[in-house]
Amino acid sequence: MDAVRPRLASAVKAARPRIARLVEAVRVGPAHLPRSRTLRTWQYTAGAATAGLALAAGVVTVAGPWDANGQRTAERYRAAALERSGGADHGGSGTAATTPAPAPSAGPVLVGLGGTTGAVGTKKSAPGGQALSDVLGPLLDASALGGSHAAAVVDVATGERLYGSDSGKALTPASTTKIATAVAALSALGPDHRLTTRTALEPDTRELVLVGGGDPTLTAHAGADGWASLRTLAADTAKALGERGIHEITLSYDTTLYAGPALHPIGVNDNLAPVSALTVDEGRTDDSAAGPVPRASDPAADAAATFAGFLKEAGITTTSPGPSKASTRAENLATVSSPPLSALVERMLTNSDNDIAEALARHTALAGGEPASFAGGARAITTQLRKLGLPLSGASFHDGSGLDRADRLTADLLTGLLVKAADPDRPGLRPVLTGLPVAGFTGTLSSRYTDGAAGVVRAKTGTLTGVNTLAGTVVDQDGHLLAFAFLASDTTDAEGAQSALDATASALAACGCR
Repeated sequence: MDAVRPRLASAVKAARPRIARLVEAVRVGPAHLPRSRTLRTWQYTAGAATAGLALAAGVVTVAGPWDANGQRTAERYRAAALERSGGADHGGSGTAATTPAPAPSAGPVLVGLGGTTGAVGTKKSAPGGQALSDVLGPLLDASALGGSHAAAVVDVATGERLYGSDSGKALTPASTTKIATAVAALSALGPDHRLTTRTALEPDTRELVLVGGGDPTLTAHAGADGWASLRTLAADTAKALGERGIHEITLSYDTTLYAGPALHPIGVNDNLAPVSALTVDEGRTDDSAAGPVPRASDPAADAAATFAGFLKEAGITTTSPGPSKASTRAENLATVSSPPLSALVERMLTNSDNDIAEALARHTALAGGEPASFAGGARAITTQLRKLGLPLSGASFHDGSGLDRADRLTADLLTGLLVKAADPDRPGLRPVLTGLPVAGFTGTLSSRYTDGAAGVVRAKTGTLTGVNTLAGTVVDQDGHLLAFAFLASDTTDAEGAQSALDATASALAACGCR
């Protein structure tokens, strides 16, 4: 983040009068706003504000706050063209006993930087303006994008498609599949849903069962940072056992929440652990939290062994853990829960986290009465998107992460998902937008757009061998919020294809075209 401070500091000075008006416009009285964590919050906000990121269609929120890693936390307040209650809660510890109430929405009117009031950025460009097809066509015809590509651009406020090139052609989406997984999971479960890991004591036998609840963010690190902590679960379990006079137990673990094969069709891969209902730190074999790294071959056994170590430190002797299933007669001793689903969705999209994506697909399956497997998750995602009325012609899901090359999506579906996530009537889907990486700042876009549309483009990337995709939102020069999706197959130069997609999104940001 230090690298971007100088250019944003100058933006702060230039934008201060406009930001003051913007802040005054969204002030909603004594509501409990999240406290700014550092001065950088205003620096990043200013950079985005000068580019118009805070404007368009009454659904773009004021940027920030940012945590120490540069990740924008979930929006507590949304600017909507019509006043509505709601907004998803994304904060707090993952071990809270009760689900927090949704945060209040922002006021009904957002004042634009130019002083216009009402729903922002809905005016048409001046007659004679450059046609969008004239701008995007040559860029998308770049040889780096291979022989098969598709694109769509939609005005988020109106739902009008402004540009389409084979937008109904189904291509391999790679990790942009995660946008569909996010929409489906939030629709099926709600943004406040939490995933719980528990311990259960079998009567008479002193068998303690560690029951996996399918939380892909469960961590054994000493600093849990708000995620569910295996250490906390062990400490609470040891305390409950001590109160019962128990200091020696038979330790088992239960992964029966999930069904089907644990190994993804791509096989052993550093981008994804075997999918288990019980896993800690995504089965990573180092201290990383994102990116490819060798994984444990049996994440559940690894998690149970780690848990046994924590119990030993707390004075509880255990047997070597083995697989089992908690009975209905077992007594729950302790639980830890993940942060709200909204936070998991944001982390998944920002970091392109495959482990979270596959877990959310399985929980979507469970909510829809399907088996919690790759196939069940794929069917459940399709069912949820169909319920939302999204264009599914040609779409085919085989997983939740997009690692399966058999997945197929269209540019029309991807832009439809983004427009649906911005719908003022569906505030529970907003984490799909707030989780998108910010160009030049966060996640998989942190090192991209440094000399282009930094802070203006928010997009999910997708990369497989021969496949490069990009889908997200951008604010154009007229203040319109646009959703876009670009998919390219048969690419031979991954870096060149990535640069071509970035150039196309930057051109869209710089354009006031129609």
